[in-house]
Amino acid sequence: MNATIVDLRYQMKDVLRAIDRGETVTVLYRGKAKAKLTPLSPVPDASDEGAPKTGDQPLFGLWKDRGDLTDPASYLRNLRQPRKVLAPGGRKPA
Repeated sequence: MNATIVDLRYQMKDVLRAIDRGETVTVLYRGKAKAKLTPLSPVPDASDEGAPKTGDQPLFGLWKDRGDLTDPASYLRNLRQPRKVLAPGGRKPA
């Protein structure tokens, strides 16, 4: 498939659908080929049997032996809290 800069701007959804189908899209600028957009991975079939499972990932379950992580959601919530800013001079604000 060929797509001009105007196609990318106004019809990007169609270009992405072509890439999802496994097509390579050639980007044209003033009639000359400037780039090729190719799919990152082969097009998966409907069964998704080749898709990696969460348990197959190398870091899945990395902290399963830690006793302080009985509730990972609350642990992450505490990590994401904003930091406390100290007043000038290193004192806590009043």
